[in-house]
Amino acid sequence: MVVKIDKFKLVGLKLKGKTTNENNQSGKDCGYLWQKFQTEKISERIPEKLSDEIYAVYYDYESDETSPFSYFIGCKVAENTDVPHDLDQLIIPARQYQKFTAKGVMPHCIADTWKKIWNSNMNRKFAFDFEVYDERSKDWNHAEVDLFLSIAD
Repeated sequence: MVVKIDKFKLVGLKLKGKTTNENNQSGKDCGYLWQKFQTEKISERIPEKLSDEIYAVYYDYESDETSPFSYFIGCKVAENTDVPHDLDQLIIPARQYQKFTAKGVMPHCIADTWKKIWNSNMNRKFAFDFEVYDERSKDWNHAEVDLFLSIAD
């Protein structure tokens, strides 16, 4: 399903440097960032959150899913929210996104959905792709997570 999403602002943690899907490096790097986000209770420190949803964003691709990219985890905030000095911000631009929903046991259902995406012939933009973790993702045995992939206009 193609959806139009307006620009929004996230506050959270940015992975230092880029990661890659080669040799499961992104699994390690992104897993590390998730662990830091959870153990340091980053979500609780984000001011003026618009919801409890957590966004995991893949962006700043050098070319496609085989090349290095940046990774960010955070929550949606109002556009004029001040960012705490020890946190980062990321602006997600307005654009068209292809929406997928991963269902099943976490984190396998996410990995399986990404594999389907990589094996599809979808016309991806490789700009901003993100996963949204909400109430439906709390039960890891029966999770649902929405994925939004930027697509060519």
